[in-house]
Amino acid sequence: MVFSYLRRRALAWTTGGPYRYAPLHEHGSPKAYRCQTSSWSGRNRAAVRLALVVILSIVLIVFSLNFILSRQSIAAQPCSGVSRDRHCRKEVAHSWGQYSSSFSVPSEISPSVPEGCEVTFAQLLARHGARDPTAHKSLAYGAVIDRIHADVTQFGKDFKFIKDYKYTLGADQLTSFGKQQMVDSGVSFYKRYQHLTSVIMPFIRSSGQERVVESAKKWAQGFHEGRLGEKHSLVPDSYPYDILIIPEENGFNNSLSPDICPAFEENKHNDHDEQETWTNQFLSPITERLNENLPGANLSDQEAIYMMDLCPFNTVADDKGKLSEFCYLFTVDEWRDYDYYQSLGKWYGYGNGSPLGPTQGVGFINELLARLTDKPVVDHTTTNSTLDESPTTFPLDRVLYADFSHDNDMVDIFAALGLYNLTESLPGDRRMSAPEAKGFSASWVVPFASRLYVEKMSCGGADEEFVRILVNDRVVPLQSCGADDFGRCKLSKFVESQSFARSGGHWDECFD
Repeated sequence: MVFSYLRRRALAWTTGGPYRYAPLHEHGSPKAYRCQTSSWSGRNRAAVRLALVVILSIVLIVFSLNFILSRQSIAAQPCSGVSRDRHCRKEVAHSWGQYSSSFSVPSEISPSVPEGCEVTFAQLLARHGARDPTAHKSLAYGAVIDRIHADVTQFGKDFKFIKDYKYTLGADQLTSFGKQQMVDSGVSFYKRYQHLTSVIMPFIRSSGQERVVESAKKWAQGFHEGRLGEKHSLVPDSYPYDILIIPEENGFNNSLSPDICPAFEENKHNDHDEQETWTNQFLSPITERLNENLPGANLSDQEAIYMMDLCPFNTVADDKGKLSEFCYLFTVDEWRDYDYYQSLGKWYGYGNGSPLGPTQGVGFINELLARLTDKPVVDHTTTNSTLDESPTTFPLDRVLYADFSHDNDMVDIFAALGLYNLTESLPGDRRMSAPEAKGFSASWVVPFASRLYVEKMSCGGADEEFVRILVNDRVVPLQSCGADDFGRCKLSKFVESQSFARSGGHWDECFD
């Protein structure tokens, strides 16, 4: 804007001066000669001014280009490793394990629908949105802050804010930020599958915990908001939509959040040797530094983890998700270590590293196969036969489905699907990055508002439909079914590849 203004002013200046000099006779007096000289100056004044304008324009253009390039250079600068560096904030926020908020994970395969293909079926499985800590964790966090306030009188440079910090986090419920996440998720689902929403509405199920049910309702709200502008729909928008809620009660079969395998429930916290090894390796220096800056607090290693937890939970408690001051107490590399700590917990507690974790996801996979093939559910594990045998509570004539659950249950399901079968067992003596782990990390797989898309698509010239799976916008190449360059398998081959689920996993071991 400034450049344009100066250019206009300069051009106006070149046309200045209304006086025009007439040429003299060839043989004039000295006075006439002086007038002739003045006439030459007048005739060339515009040219001189134009030359100055060109020079000024070049200077301004060079300055503007340098300014733009410098801004681009700044934006492209790598993270320095200091959490307060603005180039590091995104990496910090993506390094909180399951307490991260969902983001588009880098994908080696484009998540766009391949040219010449059309999605004919979509299944969503989503985690609830960002929440307050669970009740027992919230009590533990509050107790640590109370003890610091009671026992610490001197605070380190970056720790002074804690002196006036008041612990006000609730327990278990969605935050305003988390609610908006789910609304946005509903809008995104509508936009991606808009060509299907004009002919049929999604069938929605939710596991029974309050935050999960509220997440399903907020997602439905977002879907409805997206659909309001649709002018050519063949089905009415009957908002608020029906949501089938499956109770989370002892002894109640619930494929979205199973709790009926005694051997798994009794031992799911026992196989964390690798996580303990990693904790001993990365956490001691952090605990030591915290205690140096909070003399008298005498924080344990577990309480040091609590101090790190306060970063994501205070962040999602802010309506805009502004990074909490707790986040700046730790370096970017320490956040990477924290993310890996959480990943180890998911891998060995519920995923491929758990003897019975994948078996907990078998019921949902068998329901998915039924929907993909339009055939009745065949399962003897966690599914509810009363619900699944009714066309009202488990219809097979839809092409859009949306289910809502928890992070641990989703890790079980991903393991049953075999999405991370190429991932080596996560070591406890060194940190393995998400790309190195073939896409597995808690922050990439089950952040708040995480979403799995299972798509079925038809393509011109193909004799069979294809199946493709995306986790947080990352295409996960399917295994053991002859996946093509787009990470897809033919439907029949995909069904065959799910032999673990179709055989019931290791369900017989649940009751040993």
